[in-house]
Amino acid sequence: MPSSFSSITRGALPVAVLLAASLAVTACGKKPEGMPQGSATEVGIVTVQSEAVPITTELTGRTSAYLVSDVRPQVSGLIKSRLFTEGGYVRQGQSLYQIDAAPFQAQYAQAQAQLAQANAALTSAKLRAERYAELVKVNAVSKQENDDAQAALGQAKASVQAAEASVQSAAINLNYTKVAAPISGRIGKSNVTPGALVTAAQATELTRIQNIEQVYLDINQSVGELNRLKRAAAGGEISEAATADVELILDDGSIYPLKGRLQFSDVTVDPATGTVTLRALFPNPNGALLPGMYAKARVISGVVGNGILVPQPAVTRDPKGNAMVMVVSKDNKAQPRPVKTTQTVGDKWLVTEGLQPGDRVIVEGLQKIIPDAPVKPVTIGAAAEKK
Repeated sequence: MPSSFSSITRGALPVAVLLAASLAVTACGKKPEGMPQGSATEVGIVTVQSEAVPITTELTGRTSAYLVSDVRPQVSGLIKSRLFTEGGYVRQGQSLYQIDAAPFQAQYAQAQAQLAQANAALTSAKLRAERYAELVKVNAVSKQENDDAQAALGQAKASVQAAEASVQSAAINLNYTKVAAPISGRIGKSNVTPGALVTAAQATELTRIQNIEQVYLDINQSVGELNRLKRAAAGGEISEAATADVELILDDGSIYPLKGRLQFSDVTVDPATGTVTLRALFPNPNGALLPGMYAKARVISGVVGNGILVPQPAVTRDPKGNAMVMVVSKDNKAQPRPVKTTQTVGDKWLVTEGLQPGDRVIVEGLQKIIPDAPVKPVTIGAAAEKK
């Protein structure tokens, strides 16, 4: 029995020793690869600073020509000829249509003849009045006859003035037979052809001229938004914008290269829409903007004096929709921070509450961390240079 027990013990001893040694190594050694090590996670950060940030508002509107003139005849008659090319550029004073001038030429000649008659009658009345004025002094004519002569002279002078006015009126009507361009600009299609009968001040225009060297953009802003900005300015949250520059955003999303200027803000609220009209004027040297185009205007409505801009990927939302960011604490741990965002400025959020200058905000690596986890902050610009 002892010999048997002794043989078993001698055979099992190496196995036990190896097992004990293996356990000791496992207990004292490192964890197997693939298990969490508890080391800090590298994250990309930005250090935020306060700055003056303009508050912009995007409003929709439509363009209209700087000057518009509907051309209508000022005398009645037959159109003899059209003197412009449709769609071309015309200058102020340029003849556009020729109305048959023969009747008006005759009226002008008749008015001139009446003026000549009036001048002849005036000469006769003047000579008679001068003679009677001398004869009445020697009692050669009665005072009544002299008074009648003087009155006849006054009537002759009045007749001359009336005839001169008739000549002037006839000359104006004759001149109106040449329908001239009231303004310079691009002219549209003609609504009449030679041979058409037109009447003075008719409802239908002959054609339309639009000056688009500059273009208006009429935009609408809600009264609620306008009042909110006024309250923010009164409360000191924002200051009034020092510039009235306006950017125009075309319907394809591109930015018009030339900035416009805000001209005025209407004082009347449209009862149907609850909006007020703002008008901006844009230079249009190449004619890229056409009347009636849909566009958006980016208007600077105020300036936040101590705004903080944070990249948009850094801002997340909690289940209630509140804005949150992750900041790096002094001991390099990730900490959630509720913030208040007002609007986007390019690719950043404008944060007005919740952050202070110098805070380190995590932008990259948010999906790899949890609150209070240790992190290794790397400035995004420095990380890009390192790569």
